[in-house]
Amino acid sequence: MKTTGLHVGEPAPGVKKTDPILIADGVKRSFGGLTAVDIDHVEIPRGAITALIGPNGAGKTTFFNLLTGFDKPDSGTWSFEGRSLAHVPAYRVARMGLIRTFQLTKSLGLLTVMDNMKLGAKDQIGENLFRSLIPSFWRKQDDEIETKAMDLLTRFKLDAKKDDYAASLSGGQRKLLEMARALMSGPTLVMLDEPMAGVNPALTQSLLDHVLNLKSEGMTVLFVEHDMHMVRHIADWVIVMAEGKVVAEGDPHEVMENPAVIDAYLGAHHDADIGSADTGSVETMKELIDDEQ
Repeated sequence: MKTTGLHVGEPAPGVKKTDPILIADGVKRSFGGLTAVDIDHVEIPRGAITALIGPNGAGKTTFFNLLTGFDKPDSGTWSFEGRSLAHVPAYRVARMGLIRTFQLTKSLGLLTVMDNMKLGAKDQIGENLFRSLIPSFWRKQDDEIETKAMDLLTRFKLDAKKDDYAASLSGGQRKLLEMARALMSGPTLVMLDEPMAGVNPALTQSLLDHVLNLKSEGMTVLFVEHDMHMVRHIADWVIVMAEGKVVAEGDPHEVMENPAVIDAYLGAHHDADIGSADTGSVETMKELIDDEQ
């Protein structure tokens, strides 16, 4: 079921949310003479699934990197749960409950699936050099972590792979592993960077169900995705970026009809034969416009 009542006033870029979990103001990032991100104001609603969409080069992944401490902005402020994230390194951002996955999965190929999962748990006693030398200090906690990991692997249908090296998994299974590992830390906000990219169609529905389950378990989800049919199916709210800026926000169905969104995706093809354009995003957008009409 879609979550409604997320915003205050008319949907527009930077519209205020009734209960924002993450707020960004004046966030800018440039590379040489190119401005990759130039966000005036954006708020992410709590307890909902928000899709961050836009054509290639819109700045979506760069914005993800800035919010999670993997890159530093030229200017701006942003906060999570009312706490500033400026100058906070990525590992501390994760400990605060904001976890992200990557478009290209970051599983450690020469570790087993179980070991990858156990790395995701936070506040491990055995990470202390002195305590690690005395098994009685950390063994109980390690057993608890392994039990939690096994429960998640079972849920993601990876339990039979627990002793396999992560490098042996398929692309879709690595996506599942990365999402499962993200849950080991008990996050409040999960940020997924193109969770469907490179996934075998047979696993697509499974991934969709897992994303929906995150919300049902009380987590907030922010994801980047190019599959507009998926966005319309699971997103409660959509934020559209183009050339580093937020150009539209709103309900998935309404956003797809927004002229600013159509222009962002179709550009020069807007008045041409869109179907002949050699661009996946353009073709998908044309299909969605046709569906709405």
